[in-house]
Amino acid sequence: MITSSQNPRIIEARKLTRRKHRLRQNRFLVEGLQLLGLAVDMMKTAPAGRKIVPQELFYCEDLFTGPTAPRLVVQLTEAGAQAVPVAPRVLDTLSSRDISQGLAATFALAELEWSLVELETGLNQSTNGLVLILDKLQDPGNLGTLIRTADAVGARAIILLEPCVDPFDPKSVRGTMGSIFTVPFARLKNTNELWPWLTKLGYRPVGADAPRGRTVWQSNVLAGSVAMVLGNEARGLDAKLHAHLADYVSLPLLGHAESLNVAIAGGVLMYEWLRLNNPHA
Repeated sequence: MITSSQNPRIIEARKLTRRKHRLRQNRFLVEGLQLLGLAVDMMKTAPAGRKIVPQELFYCEDLFTGPTAPRLVVQLTEAGAQAVPVAPRVLDTLSSRDISQGLAATFALAELEWSLVELETGLNQSTNGLVLILDKLQDPGNLGTLIRTADAVGARAIILLEPCVDPFDPKSVRGTMGSIFTVPFARLKNTNELWPWLTKLGYRPVGADAPRGRTVWQSNVLAGSVAMVLGNEARGLDAKLHAHLADYVSLPLLGHAESLNVAIAGGVLMYEWLRLNNPHA
């Protein structure tokens, strides 16, 4: 059992709060029974399951309060994680929760990312689909919420246009509530290949833009297979994107607010897409 917070393995795990160390170590840290439970569930499915690679599992039996944590220790260990028992105070140094649930695990980072080619199988289906495209988002909480909402409406993929906040930031991961493991995503620096790829798969790029868009429930712009493009929190959609967008949508602002938080606006628009395309949901 590791009893010192200065143990080299613990020090390296604590560094994962910073992006440069996540990239250097090619892993990120996840804590909490719900997030880890969803990771285990998704490992049992294909094709997403092959992308979820557990590495280290830090656990403290003194902090377990029910049967879920012991079961996850067994499942994650069977999936390849190296189980490392630690003292309560050591696990506290890895946790951002007020009360630790006794588990924290690291997962391979790069393996969870997808290329456009890898995404094609999930997008090339007969029923209408949704792809969420996020343009240079800056806030990890917004990104986490959007990933979680995209999962809730059954979005098939998320495309992050760089430079974008890291989806493996601890705040992003917590905000996804486990959906970081369920919705495949890709990161793109150059978007030149994106637009013909979407067209080939039958997805229309639709931007959320208040000045250009029609109020979303006064049109059928979101009917069919849609690539919904949401802009940066401060600047909105990059001017370079407009040449590639087939249409626009907006939400009404009836009070004194000048704009909506991107996660709120994206959530409303994604559920309007769901209403139009799956009225029986």
